[in-house]
Amino acid sequence: MIILASQSAARTAMLTAAGVAHVAIPAHVDETSLLEALAAEGAPAERIADALAELKALKVSRGHPQALVIGADSVVVTADGRLLEKPGSRGAAAAQLRDLAGTTHRLVSAAVIAEAGQATWRAVGAARLTMRALSEAFIAAYLDAEGEAVWGCVGSYRIEGRGAQLFTNIVGDQFTIRGLPLLALLGQLRVKGVLAA
Repeated sequence: MIILASQSAARTAMLTAAGVAHVAIPAHVDETSLLEALAAEGAPAERIADALAELKALKVSRGHPQALVIGADSVVVTADGRLLEKPGSRGAAAAQLRDLAGTTHRLVSAAVIAEAGQATWRAVGAARLTMRALSEAFIAAYLDAEGEAVWGCVGSYRIEGRGAQLFTNIVGDQFTIRGLPLLALLGQLRVKGVLAA
C-alpha cells in the first residue's frame, strides 16, 4: 500500500493522474516550528523542504509500518531570501502576491519515502518563477476567483489554475511547482517494483 502523508489536493491529483494508486492520510505535524527553527539556523530551502517532507513521512509511517509512505513539502524563497509560509487567510495571500509581484522567486519541493518508520529515499526539485507586476484590482479579482484554495498554497498560487496568469517566465517543471518532484518519485517507484519498469 502507498500512503501520501498529505492533505494536498494537488499532490493527490498528480499521483492519481500518473496512475499511482494510493490513499491520503494527513500527517498533522507542526510545520511552522520546524520551518522557523531551520530558518533561524540559516538552513537552505532545499534542507527545509526535505526536513518537512521527512517529518510528515515518518509520522505517518510509524502508524502504518507495512506501507510505503510519501511525505512532501514545498517552500518559496523570495528574491531577497525570505521564506514564505502558507498564507492561511485572504489578507495574507494578498500580501504574498504583492510581495512576489514583479520579482523572481524560487520554489523548492521535496519528497521523502519512509518505510517501517525509516526514511529510505528522498528527492528535491527546484523552479524559478518570475511573477509579473500585479494591480490591486487584479489581485482582488484573482483572490475572488480562487477563494480559499490558495490560502493553503505557499506563494498563494496554484499554477494548474488561474495562477498561470501571474507569471511571465518559469524555469522548472510543473510537478515541482505543484508540490512534488514527481518524475524522480515515479522513477523510485519503478525501482521498488511498485510501478512497471
